[in-house]
Amino acid sequence: MDFLRPASWEEALAAKAEHPTAVPIAGGTDVMVEINFDHRRPEYLLDLNRIGDLSEWEVGEKTVRLGASVSYTKIMENLRAELPGLALASHTVASPQIRNRGGVGGNLGTASPAGDAHPALLASGCEVEVESLRGRRMIPIDDFYVGVKRNAMEPDELIRSVHLPKADGPQQFSKVGTRNAMVIAVCAFGIALHPETRTVRTGIGSAAPTPVRAKEAEDFLAAALDEGGFWESGSPIPPSVAKQFAQLASGACNPIDDVRGSAKYRRHAVGIMARRTLGWTWESYRGNERSAQCA
Repeated sequence: MDFLRPASWEEALAAKAEHPTAVPIAGGTDVMVEINFDHRRPEYLLDLNRIGDLSEWEVGEKTVRLGASVSYTKIMENLRAELPGLALASHTVASPQIRNRGGVGGNLGTASPAGDAHPALLASGCEVEVESLRGRRMIPIDDFYVGVKRNAMEPDELIRSVHLPKADGPQQFSKVGTRNAMVIAVCAFGIALHPETRTVRTGIGSAAPTPVRAKEAEDFLAAALDEGGFWESGSPIPPSVAKQFAQLASGACNPIDDVRGSAKYRRHAVGIMARRTLGWTWESYRGNERSAQCA
């Protein structure tokens, strides 16, 4: 196994173009586990740790540009207000040591359906910035996951950053496992309310071959909130609406039976998480609405 260690982004792109099978490594929290257990033996490892701007972020007027190697710890400490859903998901990632090393770019690169960041990324409606010597392109998160542990990147491309809209409403994340962290998710659910566009977005992890959205549930809830005047009134959501949203979210799953849980359990758990996270986000929205009215 050869170890490539570029000193700049341009050198990294050149190395990836010359060796398309090279496996990028930054935090190494996924790659090194596979290598240590001899599940993977790449011909080349492409170390990206010398490229400083991959660990930087920029908060703009409406978006956050998150470098591919920004750690989960940094997200939790610095971007909780701008990216609340992703910050909550970051709390559940493994141990403090792993959170200090791992980042969103690694989750996207491996594209495992159980990756903790995926539900929050889907719910936010972000774009993934990838680049090669041929140029740069932006991949909408809805188009990024194309199969089991497969993404839409070309062999010579690297992830440079993720562009996420700043939260304009409450966001939540929930994960089922044998404990809160240090565990692969049995299933996970993320939700984001977008009051500016009066839309709802969701993300489901570890309950289908790829991370997915519950689009029918989103459309149903957005219509119910709009038609009932809930965005303006901030009134409690009727239990019947929450129940239907949960059922539609559960129906968006296409899970399997494995050692961590059965398909039936995953569908049930996603429905429960959908109902609970909707309750949490709506209570937060109602609180913000009351504060704005009193100001």
